[in-house]
Amino acid sequence: MNLAGKKVLLGVSGGIAAYKSCELLRLLQKKGAEVRVCMTEAATQFVAPLTFASLSKCPVYLKNGTMEARPFQHIDFPRWADLYLVVPATANVIGKFACGIADDPVSLCFMSCTCPRVIAPAMNVAMYNSPAVKRNLAVLREFENTTVLESPAGVLACGEVGQGRLMEPAEIVAYLEGASLPLAPVSPGCTKVGEPVEPSATPSPRGSTPKTPDASVLKTAELPPAQDPTLPGYGKKVLITAGRTEEAIDPVRYISNRSSGKTAVAIAATFLANGFDVSVVAGPMEAEFPGGVHVTKIKSARDMHKAVLEQMKNADVLVHCAAVADYRPKVAATEKIKDSRSQLILELEPNPNILRDSVAQKRADQVIIGFALETDHFKEHAAEKLKKSGADALLLNAPVAANSGFGFDEVRYTLIRAAVPANANAVQVEIPEMKMGSKIDLAQEIVDFSLDKLKNA
Repeated sequence: MNLAGKKVLLGVSGGIAAYKSCELLRLLQKKGAEVRVCMTEAATQFVAPLTFASLSKCPVYLKNGTMEARPFQHIDFPRWADLYLVVPATANVIGKFACGIADDPVSLCFMSCTCPRVIAPAMNVAMYNSPAVKRNLAVLREFENTTVLESPAGVLACGEVGQGRLMEPAEIVAYLEGASLPLAPVSPGCTKVGEPVEPSATPSPRGSTPKTPDASVLKTAELPPAQDPTLPGYGKKVLITAGRTEEAIDPVRYISNRSSGKTAVAIAATFLANGFDVSVVAGPMEAEFPGGVHVTKIKSARDMHKAVLEQMKNADVLVHCAAVADYRPKVAATEKIKDSRSQLILELEPNPNILRDSVAQKRADQVIIGFALETDHFKEHAAEKLKKSGADALLLNAPVAANSGFGFDEVRYTLIRAAVPANANAVQVEIPEMKMGSKIDLAQEIVDFSLDKLKNA
């Protein structure tokens, strides 16, 4: 199958292998496929829906719905798709598929889709070898237009050895490209008015089995991303600051800003998908990090300053993404300030500059990237901040376009790199044009820059 231009619906159920679905999504996109995602409630405990929404640039179909939810998502999502992949497929969803139970987005889409369905099981070896799972897999192999991929044997996430490991994303893509999967049309009785119906295709044989993928893409162990030696960030550690800080005025009031943390989550997920060990120092925020990220929670800028300087010695890359308050009240009241409706004057003092202080402690082999949010004279202000900080690069973002910036999945940005020519005494700054893109695109640019700097360090 040529994946270019194909519409792929990716169903993710709740197993530790769910993080590999992020990698699969990116591989499918690199082949030219358009991907949308549906998730079980359990899957959201392993990977945050925001990660998939950022990667796919489309809202995720969840049990509790989204702001963009429609009443017939369980029909619309599979009707849109040319192919339905369920990766990973746990024992629970496999049982639902086999028994005709449809009570979550993944099983609802399985029930209503008419396109080819490919299922990749992943579970503990004892579960995989249980009579119930064996029976359910045998039943699914008899379904029309349904392929069940084999689960390779190897070291599982739980430490046991045996069958039940998820087929690697590269293997799944290799199988899809070598398979003859027809694109089944929507049933005539379900076709929307005015919607064209593709010519009928010959269905795949009942009980079809997948081709053995090329041995060059086979791996033998179920490993967390940071332990996968094939990924470019293997053995490297990144420390990211995230969210906003809160500077107390009194026990119930504080100075803060509107940062949601979405950009930091996209950055953490992208570093994780590239094999880095990811740690975060996070202030208050609404977005949630995917599983596998080590999070230190703080409140104030001084708390973040202390945590970063303590943890940075273990990091290869530092990304200062948090929206840190520049100032704090010089004196915070110990009791709530009474409302007298009279004028209140707050005396402020500057918070420590976390970016500059971390650069002062920077090792020669470390990479440090700062952030700058500007609303006017973007490039000039960002270039000056980069020069003063001494960072390797600065991500300039400007939340001035409609439906972008704080709380949104898109942002106007550019990555400004510091370059020091051999014959120059002063730091030179490269200032590319700003562009509108998703926060996951922004994150990938930061990861690519970091990998390039580490390689040439």
